[in-house]
This record gives sequence, structure tokens and C-alpha cells, in this order.
Amino acid sequence: MFNKDARILFQGDSITDGGRGRERDINHDMGHGYAFLIASLLGYEQPEQQYQFFNRGISGNRIVDLFGRWQEDTLNLKPDVLSILVGVNDVGMEFSRKCGVSAAKYEKVYESLIEETKSQLPDIEFVICEPFILPATGKVKDNWKEWNDEVCQRQEAAKRVSEAYGTIYVPLQEPFNDACRQADESYWIWDGIHPTPAGHQLIANEWIKSVKNRK
Repeated sequence: MFNKDARILFQGDSITDGGRGRERDINHDMGHGYAFLIASLLGYEQPEQQYQFFNRGISGNRIVDLFGRWQEDTLNLKPDVLSILVGVNDVGMEFSRKCGVSAAKYEKVYESLIEETKSQLPDIEFVICEPFILPATGKVKDNWKEWNDEVCQRQEAAKRVSEAYGTIYVPLQEPFNDACRQADESYWIWDGIHPTPAGHQLIANEWIKSVKNRK
């Protein structure tokens, strides 16, 4: 799927963080979410490739938080493949603390991150993952229209950025919607935002499928 010895970095918020360790312990570095599942499967299936996996997701991050730590947590790692999943906190922080990020600013900062990365790492391959939610329990379900309207705007922005820069795009909202025909929303995303183990496996499956099918 990638060149030998490729450095594969996952960036994002708590969904990517997955409770990862910070002490460079190989047993905990990748957390317990989709990034761990992807690293586990690719590492097992393609040991001859000797991929190196990194997780720098941080719980609570918005797109502007990624921007603030981009040099240290992305560019300095010199990844060959960069996967990004971010957007739900840009919405949620506005509802809870009035410090969210508008859809227009989200898109502009996203473009800035891609541009800066390409300028320093011209051969890098990007994977942009679609932010997602489900009307499970709690605040998302109780305010579904507001949440859905705002998240949809970030989904559209992420898709535009992906198309503009020719990146791999991982659609996730529709696969989660489809999965709800088999089990209810909370089975996949327990609070409407954070995936369950089954939800993380869905993300991992869609990520690998999108990467394999890239042009």
C-alpha cells in the first residue's frame, strides 16, 4: 500500500488519540482506536514493508489546535503518509464554550495545513477523513438539527479541501448511517461523537478501503 519503511502519521482529536500513551511505549503509543487497528492490520499483513506508525491525536483538539502544534507534532516527524480526522470539536466547542471554529475558518486553516506540509514535504501522501456524528444519546441527540447542520458544513469543507489537493478521502458519515440498519446508533458511537470498539473498526475498514482504492 505504501513504500517500504513509510512513516505513517495519524493526526486529530480524541477519536484519533484513543487514550494513547505519551511515554514512547510501543504497547500504548497508538492508543486503542482506529489508528491502532490500522497499524495492527497493516503491520501484520505486510511485515516486509517495515512501516513506522505514529499517533499524535490529542483529545479536545480543533483544527486551530492542530495548527498551533503542527511543526512539532507533524512536520518534525517527517511523515510519508499523513492521515487527518478533525472537525467535531470545532462544532462542539462552540455549543459548550463559545470557542468553536466556523466552517469557513475550518476550511481556511485546513488548506493552510496542507499547503505548509506540502511546502516542506513535497512527496507526502494525505488521507483526509470525514468528520461524523450520530443521534445516539446526550447532547448530540437532544440538539440533533443544530449539530447535524454544523457538522455537515465541516464535512463539505473537508471534501472540498481533499478535492482541491487531490488527497485520499475517507467518507465516514454514510458508512455509519448504513451501519445503523444493523444496530442502533449507540452501538457504533456511544455518545453521538466517540465511536465504540465496533465504530473504530468501521473507521479502520473504511480507511484501508479508501487507501487501497486510491487512484
